[in-house]
Amino acid sequence: MGSGKNSSTAARKARIEEMRRAERARESRNRILVIAASVVVVAGLAVGGVVLVNSQSDKKDIATSDDGKGSGDSGHFTTGEDGVKTWTGKLSRTHVTDKVAYPMHPPVGGNHNPVWLNCNGNVYTEPVQDENAVHALEHGAVWVTYTAKAQKADVDALAAKVKKTPYSLMSPYENQDAPLILSAWGHQVAVKSAKDPEVDKFFATYVQGRQTPEPGASCTGGVMK
Repeated sequence: MGSGKNSSTAARKARIEEMRRAERARESRNRILVIAASVVVVAGLAVGGVVLVNSQSDKKDIATSDDGKGSGDSGHFTTGEDGVKTWTGKLSRTHVTDKVAYPMHPPVGGNHNPVWLNCNGNVYTEPVQDENAVHALEHGAVWVTYTAKAQKADVDALAAKVKKTPYSLMSPYENQDAPLILSAWGHQVAVKSAKDPEVDKFFATYVQGRQTPEPGASCTGGVMK
């Protein structure tokens, strides 16, 4: 009898110990699962935070680039032997709706208004908006500008040339360094008179020239000033 009782007690202790081992194993697995889940959650929060920061940064970049205050341009002019100045650097092409501070006058590129200035041989007698005119340059137009110091005969002769030249426009522009200036996307030249050989050369080279970012784009249906 005593031997059978001892065997029963030993078996029960063994089962209890086995149950305790199983419980410890379950607790260990549970701890591992909890730790793993915590790592996943923390990682998710970290990634989410990065995404949120990047999203906010992107929104800030968009707001900064679209606020219309900067031209987005960088670089400088280099002058060739023929007197034509070429912009060396970046000319941005973002559409903006506010005023733009261009680094050159008249501007030869940069952020600009979504609506172009009509440039189908249009001659404007009043100053035009830089932002619309730059869009016309993007379409391959040549922009003739003049100050009050320009000779009337030269202004009249250049106006006559513009009127018969699609993808060109003309307007007064006081904030420039010379009485007569011709501009295209990324290029500009000051001419001495309407008879200056550079006038015909500039028109021949840059009206829908290779510099045009959007060749064939319309010069009608835009803004009339």
